[in-house]
Amino acid sequence: MKTNAAVIHAVGEEWKVQELDLDEPGDNEVRIKVMASGLCHSDDHFVTGDLAVDLPMVGGHEGAGIVEAVGSKVTKVQVGDHVATLFIPACGQCEYCARGMQYICNNGAGMETGMGMDGNPHFHDADGRAVGGVTRLGTFSNYLVCHEMQTVKLPEDIPFELACLASCGVATGFGAAVNGGVKPGDVVLVLGLGGVGANAVQGAKHAGADHVIVIEPVEAKHDQAKVFGATEAYASIPDAQSRIDHLTNGQGVDVAIITVGRVDGDIIGDAFRAVGKAGTCVLVSVGQAAEGISISPQDFTNFAKHFQGVMYGNCNPTADIPKLLKMYKDGTLKLDELVTRRYSLDQINEAVADMHAGRNIRGVVVHEH
Repeated sequence: MKTNAAVIHAVGEEWKVQELDLDEPGDNEVRIKVMASGLCHSDDHFVTGDLAVDLPMVGGHEGAGIVEAVGSKVTKVQVGDHVATLFIPACGQCEYCARGMQYICNNGAGMETGMGMDGNPHFHDADGRAVGGVTRLGTFSNYLVCHEMQTVKLPEDIPFELACLASCGVATGFGAAVNGGVKPGDVVLVLGLGGVGANAVQGAKHAGADHVIVIEPVEAKHDQAKVFGATEAYASIPDAQSRIDHLTNGQGVDVAIITVGRVDGDIIGDAFRAVGKAGTCVLVSVGQAAEGISISPQDFTNFAKHFQGVMYGNCNPTADIPKLLKMYKDGTLKLDELVTRRYSLDQINEAVADMHAGRNIRGVVVHEH
């Protein structure tokens, strides 16, 4: 079948909306009519080259839609189900899934190719050439085909443009706090208030933090930070230092969570130094693979600090995404407030520009069918 999709053809170029051919689903695959896709900064790392992938590639991994067709061996979902897409497959059987770590399922290997789990492409251009899909998905397409492992069933009473956020940004940010070591009474520092950072704030509040301090250079976001549970917001760590010293008797924060759009070694070093004895620095953001980290070995060992990498919020998405959406329905998790602006697929480059300019907490592409 034909589908319209936003494709990146080369590092540094803009997204190009074009018509592609989409293959029928294989035995263990499903076809999803994509209804909404969040604008996550991770997709931009493929454009900048921070994350090396095989191009061309259909963008998007934070999605929600309706199952339109299923392969002969699919058992997880059925036609008509509302689903969210998982950017890491969750097989439930490999060593890591069996140990409760779906976020590093072995089936995540090879995602940089954009090909299906069987190694074959799902998208083709007008000349028949293979086009990959980001994390084997490609939610910047009106339709996609993926393995059933990359789906989780959604309640049908939650709007797609909110449900899609749970598939990446909400789960990643919320999990970074609750699975990253935040405890009741903690003083927490969150660096960056985008779609992930706002949910790190919500997660820290849920975990019982007494104070959640946001560092965000875009001053217009400071009031928004408080909507999600931040107790205060500053433009930089130096601006916040006197407040941190006052709250911690000069010892440093208990947990620092890095959720900036693009991280570098200096940002990591600043966050790590802001952490006190036995505290934890949680890294969520992505930067250049070869980027060094400026951390003092003495600071690391003498103060028994922890450095924690986080993938997918270190959560189990097949269980945790439904829980997060139940929290939304119960009124204990904010999703509506995350969506700053809605875009059509044809506005994809405008949406990316707004993300770079810091205008949005989360922009959402609403697909037209």
